[in-house]
Amino acid sequence: MDLEDIGYGFGLAGVDPASLGAALRDAALDLGRRPRALARGLAELAFAEGAVVVDVVRHALGSNDPPVAAPDSRDNRFADRAWSENPVLRAAMQSYVVTSRAARRLVESSDVDEETRRKARFALDVAFDATSPTNVPWLNPSAVKELYDTGGLSAVRGVRNLIGDVRHNRGRPRHFQRDTYRLGENLAATPGRVVYRNDLIELIAYEPQTKSVYAEPIVYQPAWINKYYVLDLTPGRSFIEYAVQAGLTVFAISYRNPDPSMSHLLLDDYMRDGLLAAVEQASLLTGSPRVNLVSVCIGGTLTTMTLGALAARDDAGRIGWATLNVALADFSEPGEIGAFTDEASIEKIERRNASRGYLSADDMQAPFNLMRSNELFWNYVVSNWYMGRTPLPFDILAWNADPTRLPAAMHSQFLRACYLENSLATPGAFEIDGTTVDLRKVETPLYILGGETDHIAPWRSVYRTTQLVGGPVRFVLTSGGHIAGMVNPPGKKNARHYVNDELAADPDTWFGGAREVEGSWWVDWLQWAISRQSSKAF
Repeated sequence: MDLEDIGYGFGLAGVDPASLGAALRDAALDLGRRPRALARGLAELAFAEGAVVVDVVRHALGSNDPPVAAPDSRDNRFADRAWSENPVLRAAMQSYVVTSRAARRLVESSDVDEETRRKARFALDVAFDATSPTNVPWLNPSAVKELYDTGGLSAVRGVRNLIGDVRHNRGRPRHFQRDTYRLGENLAATPGRVVYRNDLIELIAYEPQTKSVYAEPIVYQPAWINKYYVLDLTPGRSFIEYAVQAGLTVFAISYRNPDPSMSHLLLDDYMRDGLLAAVEQASLLTGSPRVNLVSVCIGGTLTTMTLGALAARDDAGRIGWATLNVALADFSEPGEIGAFTDEASIEKIERRNASRGYLSADDMQAPFNLMRSNELFWNYVVSNWYMGRTPLPFDILAWNADPTRLPAAMHSQFLRACYLENSLATPGAFEIDGTTVDLRKVETPLYILGGETDHIAPWRSVYRTTQLVGGPVRFVLTSGGHIAGMVNPPGKKNARHYVNDELAADPDTWFGGAREVEGSWWVDWLQWAISRQSSKAF
């Protein structure tokens, strides 16, 4: 594997946001100072490569044995049977597998600190994602078959797609057809109107779709790293539409996209002028003294902070119950994104943000694209550029391509308080808007949702909130990841979720006793929410 290939893998997102290359270099230098460990690792690799050669020869002579170095069963890149049946492709696949596994073992055996090892491991994964033989057009059997089946037209279409992406999409393959979705028509289309506005937010009230509605309104607190409508995607896949059609009164916060004039804003402002301002307006407009909350990701973290602040102010009664979707309060194990949140990385981000007053959308998306480069980059390289195909409509990707910026001061405060210091999880260590937070005092009923394959907010870390608060909690684990796990409407094929009323201290113990339920978690949530509502008002 050439260093140029590694650099190219990191360059996909335009930046090296956490000095990943330096971490990989440090791990390699450490191994160089320990020649025995390096020699042992290389010997193991040579032995594995020899086994691959023997396997390929045996296969060519008629053996029907499976490959000796098969990729993970969940790795769809090698699903085409040509990777097992064609001797050249079989050799390429297995050599890639044994090399990547050997490199990972070497990194794990390096005598560097855990932070450097985590970054090096992450960097290695990105590099091997980039150097997979599936990314070589003349080796990828799907691309070759498409070329043959279309008489070469797939190559023409692929070049046309590539040129279009270079000219109009910053050289990245498109994820969806941009002309498919129109806001207010088939995306973010649940009828509603803006009923309140200040310098930070607009508050949207959704029109009732039932003859009567429940008395207590819901305020939806989104994650402001993207637009609010992740819970209001296409009709039939909109959580807000589902709630409104069940007779719930729903308000949604839409945050202003920050410019340099907002660089000084903090989480304090987002709580006071964002969430609490929305709660006050929802209460005034409906006449209900209690308001309920539904929140997402970082919006759920702010909701947790707010519940802690209200409890400390003896004002917790303003909130009836709250839903925290894929949101962290304990950041001790933040998953793969932790590779980007050490002191050196945060200082680098702060210097970059200081010059313009905000974190740009490109800077924010880079780590996420790196974490899922197979799904978010290489999959579309093969499909769009090699096979000349047009990406299918996908509402989540349309939403994902509509990001926002973050105020520099707030972003720094969030990274340091949560990822670096994990102060919210420590009683009395976190302060917001002049109020010290102790989550043990939060007695508001909570519905907490984790995503089974979530890489952004790992479900076991999400689960830890159940042990931090003092009130009743229902924890539900849904199939899918960070976004697809939430956008999991009734009727979705293969949807499932797990429930267990016994909240053990250990998440794996909870999972071991959980019951798998077919279907959407939305149904479970609706039953939970309505059971805590006042009677309907006409």
